[in-house]
Amino acid sequence: MIQGTAPGPVSVRPWLSMYPPGIPAEIDVASQRTLVDILRLSTTECAARPAIRCFGKSITYAELGASADAIAAWLVAEGFGKGDRIAVMMPNVPAYPAAIYGILLAGCVVVNVNPLYTPRELTVQINDSGARALFVLENFAHTVASAGADIDLGRIVVAGPGDGLGLKGRIVDLVSRHIKKAVPPYRLPEGKTLRFETVLRRGRSLPKASVSVGPQDLAFLQYTGGTTGAAKAAMLTHANVVANVAQCRVWFCVSETDGVDRVMVTALPLYHIFALTGCFFLFMSIGGCCLLIPNPRDVDGFVKTLKGNRFTHFSGVNTLFNLLNNHPKIAEVDFSRIHFVIAGGMAVQAPVAARWKAITGKSIVEGYGLSETSPVVCVNDPRADWTGTIGFPVPSTDVAIRDAEGRDVLPGEPGELCVRGPQVMAGYWKRPDETARATTGDGYFRTGDVAILQADGQVRIVDRMKDMILVSGFNVYPNEVEEILVGHPGVLECAVIGTPCEETGEMVVAHVVLKDSSVGVEALRTYARQQLTGYKVPRRVVFHDALPKTNVGKVLRRALRDASPRP
Repeated sequence: MIQGTAPGPVSVRPWLSMYPPGIPAEIDVASQRTLVDILRLSTTECAARPAIRCFGKSITYAELGASADAIAAWLVAEGFGKGDRIAVMMPNVPAYPAAIYGILLAGCVVVNVNPLYTPRELTVQINDSGARALFVLENFAHTVASAGADIDLGRIVVAGPGDGLGLKGRIVDLVSRHIKKAVPPYRLPEGKTLRFETVLRRGRSLPKASVSVGPQDLAFLQYTGGTTGAAKAAMLTHANVVANVAQCRVWFCVSETDGVDRVMVTALPLYHIFALTGCFFLFMSIGGCCLLIPNPRDVDGFVKTLKGNRFTHFSGVNTLFNLLNNHPKIAEVDFSRIHFVIAGGMAVQAPVAARWKAITGKSIVEGYGLSETSPVVCVNDPRADWTGTIGFPVPSTDVAIRDAEGRDVLPGEPGELCVRGPQVMAGYWKRPDETARATTGDGYFRTGDVAILQADGQVRIVDRMKDMILVSGFNVYPNEVEEILVGHPGVLECAVIGTPCEETGEMVVAHVVLKDSSVGVEALRTYARQQLTGYKVPRRVVFHDALPKTNVGKVLRRALRDASPRP
């Protein structure tokens, strides 16, 4: 188990002397409780404040708490008990916050599922987690139907885009068009499937769930991966996530009294750990409001929403900032109330940061984290200009930069970034060997990223030790894509790499050796698209007579990367 390890002595943490004024070296970990406590406190003290805003409508803390209680009561009545895994497959719609908080109130564990997953990807995640039920937005229910008997779910709850807002009929149709995802035909098992509003109605007539939830109980199975491409879940406890919320609160100097009229633009999907902690739970903890953006890819609609709403905080990834920078109407958006703009998920490029500052007058505050760290490890000073680094380790966090033998390197020298602190996961779900490989003898989590600790105490990411590809902040694992492509009857062998891309940070490139020369690029991309979600599908396919290999036959991905043209 990794979680719960205390950071090292203050004397070995040189970044502390460079902390912004007023930032403590430690948070009071012992006083932190659970995510359930965060909801209870906010629904009591901020009942009338808006917690969620979406599609021009608001949900108050009292309303969110009531919906969460109803879902929790229904789950308990249906026989779901403490520790049971419940999957949620939704974009940023109002049903999502109610669903995950209902699951947590019932003592169950949330399994976040990307709604764009294919039936194969969904099946892998459901079966690995052992999820017993699933909440899914109806626009993606056809994926669940296609998985069919390959997944064993006791209950399937189907939500509409406007559920929780009281939207009916024609307005719901407008909401679906806003998401830009029509509802394909689907057929789910009648005896297992209910509508979200039915669950709420039944739950409201039941006694409140009375489940004891403690800091060390699991809250999330947050799926990530590795160079093997095998799906694996970071086990995040309530203590992990709550500690990270507390770290973010002290770093950004926000408290319960700051929540009035504070609105976080939440365009990144809440099933991604960055938005989940850095937007949703952080703002829940101060009684603030999350402005949910269901489909940020609809940039016209996104900008229109920004123009029609007052907001004080903004989060995003490089890809999103770049899209907004290039929108013809972005200058019409009022950014004057912004307190800070936070970026994570992928490196922010210097031209993007500079143009954003020129348009909005606000600097991007870049940070770094992983699913395994709940996620925040390092963040820049929120009052400083963009630096190109990932900033300083947050309070109660220790980092070490180590060589291949596990020895600390000197400041300014590259090595593997290793992390220790209360936000570090309890381990990988059902994978003790993976947990052991990712953990050092003295309790650090090995990130697999190469970094440098600068003289000024900031950390700079140099490269990744893994072959993982980062597309718009989402991980793509080469082995998974390669396995799909070699299943095509016309492919002899292939290697997948990432290359720089101005639009998405990196793009997936497949280097392929054919055994049927009649197979073309689009045939392979279509084949991949049937089994992989969109960002994993190779954008470029390069054909070869042979692939570079070691003398034992291992394909040299680095040689392919080195030979690839740069934009």
